[in-house]
Amino acid sequence: MALWGGRFTQAADKRFKDFNDSLRFDYRLAEQDIEGSIGWSKALVSVNILTREEQQRLETALNELLIEVRSNPQAILQDDAEDIHSWVESKLIDRVGNLGKKLHTGRSRNDQVALDIKMWCKAQVLELQKSVRELQAKLVLTAENTQDAVMPGYTHLQRAQPISFAHWCMAYVEMLERDYSRLGDAYQRMNACPLGSGALAGTAYPIDREQLARDLDFAYATRNSLDSVSDRDHIIELLSAASLSMAHLSRFAEDMIIFNSGEADFVELSDRVTSGSSLMPQKKNPDACELIRGKAGRVIGSLMGMLTTVKGLPLAYNKDMQEDKEGIFDALDTWHDCLTMAAFVLEDIKVNVERTREAALKGYSNATELADYLVAKGVPFRDSHHIVGETVVYAIKVHKGLEDLTVEEFRQFSDAVSDDVYEILSLQSCLDKRCAKGGVSPARVAEAIAEAKQRIGLKS
Repeated sequence: MALWGGRFTQAADKRFKDFNDSLRFDYRLAEQDIEGSIGWSKALVSVNILTREEQQRLETALNELLIEVRSNPQAILQDDAEDIHSWVESKLIDRVGNLGKKLHTGRSRNDQVALDIKMWCKAQVLELQKSVRELQAKLVLTAENTQDAVMPGYTHLQRAQPISFAHWCMAYVEMLERDYSRLGDAYQRMNACPLGSGALAGTAYPIDREQLARDLDFAYATRNSLDSVSDRDHIIELLSAASLSMAHLSRFAEDMIIFNSGEADFVELSDRVTSGSSLMPQKKNPDACELIRGKAGRVIGSLMGMLTTVKGLPLAYNKDMQEDKEGIFDALDTWHDCLTMAAFVLEDIKVNVERTREAALKGYSNATELADYLVAKGVPFRDSHHIVGETVVYAIKVHKGLEDLTVEEFRQFSDAVSDDVYEILSLQSCLDKRCAKGGVSPARVAEAIAEAKQRIGLKS
């Protein structure tokens, strides 16, 4: 059943109908459309369009429909309705007859769909925040269990300074904390109810929109009808938050892929998140991580698509806005799946402590400590930096680590070096010295783990 046929003398061509109809994807808004319709029926009582008895009949019928939808949402797709709004209205009329035709009084599909997608987005924010917290919990627990695993930290993919695997885990906890907070910020801005804005100029009935907003679990009503029906900022914000978080997850996946490689051999991923080769029987491929990395592009593409769609739209509603749903549905589904899979990857991960320590001892990652040692002996830092650079060149030439050089070899470059240099060149010293807040010292990492556990609600 179309909601707009009176003006037309010819039926829509099937090719246009197939192109125009949105039920195949907006059926996912069925619950929100029904709940919004119940809220609107109550508002119509307040302006004497419906009696209380009529409203009760409508609410009962809508709740019955809601139960059916929740039990089998896919059944909606068997209908040939134009969109979810016409589907709900036709099913309501089937149940209560002409009374169902009164429900749309004073309401437009423009404010109706704006309401539905906002309600859906609000629900998704809460679910996504749970998934973010679950991944953070996995990272924190992994960190707690790997505090003794020393590994190289990298800049430019070159060994830089030693860190712990736990410190690496906690870096991603912080990235995800920002993702969590962005979802919360977006929720606050989308928590404004557009229903009652009509097609663009507001409803013709003196409905208390603030009460209507409260009835539908919004903080307040939107302030401008023209903006309300054309606003898709909440979708773009969520797509932006999803894109940035997927970039974080992609970096996590890339690190895991490198760490799992035969060349690094820092970690071993579980058989449950890897796959084999159809040709090479020895292979164990990190497919879960590669898919997370690949799906980041898909989510970012949805953001670019939506920004491009809205950038030139005149006020107010335009059919272009129908393009908002497939992108946001797919992007948030993908984001949620990747958060869940990243947590799954961490479940049975094995850290090769001996191998990470061996790698941390290579690459002259204690060179900064030697420079700081010389500074403590009175050498200006810029001079000590140059001296250590020359010392490293020599160590490479003689195939030794800095900690393996003799005092006599050190003194070729600086007379300030004495026997106490070896203590500061140890891995443990390198870690312990980084004791400022946020640093890699074991005490600071343990502190960060304890703080994160409290913040995300993990029991100690």
